[in-house]
Amino acid sequence: MHADVVTQHAVVIAGGGPTGLMLAAELALAQVDVAIVERRVSQEVAGSRARGLHARSLEVLDQRGVVERFTSQGQAVQNVAFGQAHLDLSDFPTRHNHGLALLQERFERILAEWVGELAVPIYRGCEVTGFTQDDTGVDVELSDGRALRAKHLVGCDGGRSLVRKAAGIEFPGWDASISYLIAEVEMTGAPAFGIRRDEKGTYAMGKLEDGRVGVVLREERVGTGDAPTLEGLREGLVALYGTDYGLRSATHLSRFTDMTRQAASYRDRRVLLAGDAAHVHSPMGGQGLNLGVQDAVNLGWKLAQVVRGVSPESLLDTYQAERHPVAARALRKTMAQTALSRGDARMDAVRETLAELLGMDGPRKQYAAMMSGLDVHYDLGNGHPLLGRRMPDLDLVTADGPRRVFHLLHDARPVLLNLGEPGTLDITPWGDRVRRVAARYTGEWELPALGAVTAPVAVLIRPDGHAAWVGEGTDQGLREALARWFGPPRAT
Repeated sequence: MHADVVTQHAVVIAGGGPTGLMLAAELALAQVDVAIVERRVSQEVAGSRARGLHARSLEVLDQRGVVERFTSQGQAVQNVAFGQAHLDLSDFPTRHNHGLALLQERFERILAEWVGELAVPIYRGCEVTGFTQDDTGVDVELSDGRALRAKHLVGCDGGRSLVRKAAGIEFPGWDASISYLIAEVEMTGAPAFGIRRDEKGTYAMGKLEDGRVGVVLREERVGTGDAPTLEGLREGLVALYGTDYGLRSATHLSRFTDMTRQAASYRDRRVLLAGDAAHVHSPMGGQGLNLGVQDAVNLGWKLAQVVRGVSPESLLDTYQAERHPVAARALRKTMAQTALSRGDARMDAVRETLAELLGMDGPRKQYAAMMSGLDVHYDLGNGHPLLGRRMPDLDLVTADGPRRVFHLLHDARPVLLNLGEPGTLDITPWGDRVRRVAARYTGEWELPALGAVTAPVAVLIRPDGHAAWVGEGTDQGLREALARWFGPPRAT
């Protein structure tokens, strides 16, 4: 490290994929000096990777006022499924009662443009190779010889995360039981489009927009070592289809497995993990990108408050307490879907039974809410059903005219929404941190999967859109919630 050229930032993020970019945007909105270190020289993504967003991710982007940038480039789809049972969200109480078909490359490019507008510096073409941390910060070494100094380092550097490994954080879980080749190819023959199953797993071919063919093949033996080859893909096609359909070339060829692991801790003092660095799993169900984006939105405002001295470092402990269980549940569900992808007679019977259950309204709503991220419930204690859950995007009437709840969250600041008598809730000691909005709302309060709930009189909304306190006629517990989430009261 060259001490004479050390560059200072409040937060350094290793990795400029979806999670790293979203976290950078959240920190920039909170006026925190943040920088990204990204090994790619551009935002180009190899292959299709993730293919879309779920409903809660769309809500999160709507909370920041940028969702139209993404929806204008994608297509609204009912993309939630479990075990090949499709789960319709169209009757859900959200403006985004659907997913969005949008390739990861396009998603990243739009996100990177927004991060650029927020003036976040990105160190491209290099990566974090090591770091040391002390009581006041982290010294970060880059592959190009440069050195950075930050108060905190966040590893958003994927499933093989160097940050996680260098921090000595354990990554327990399950080894792969199956592997797949995924490719975008050119063929001279007429491919057999559609999904097929056998006793070992699922395989499929589909038409891509530009005439190429998308291929997903289960492998005969679990492949985890050597990079896949065109010849290996050809052999796989012949083994499963009896022909290679005139395979000529592949513009993208990679492998994925159902390896399932989760970091034992999301934090080691001044080093944190988010996204794939914290959890890896099968791509079945499309959970990965969405989990990462929501990790970033949970962590961003908390880390910003700690960096700015508003809150004690103990606030960062709530990041793992809230997000670790969410990912753990998603990991179990992706493991279940891997089992359901196998096609022997017994698993066919399980799949048919599950499809019958998920055809019923109650189970459908419960699983659709879970897979779309709309049912996330952080355990903030007993109280109103809304406590710890995402705040609905209500149409409010305010002194400044009509406002949507999500409009109040565009600047990533907490909001006390008072729907009762104006002026009855005094939050003066937190007035520099929490925006107070008096409004009226006369409609029904409905939460995904739960249904109608009693209308609260006031709600304290965190920057991530979750309810930190719900008032039912008094201010009981409000000061405690304000101090817990937004720092001690200012002396008056």
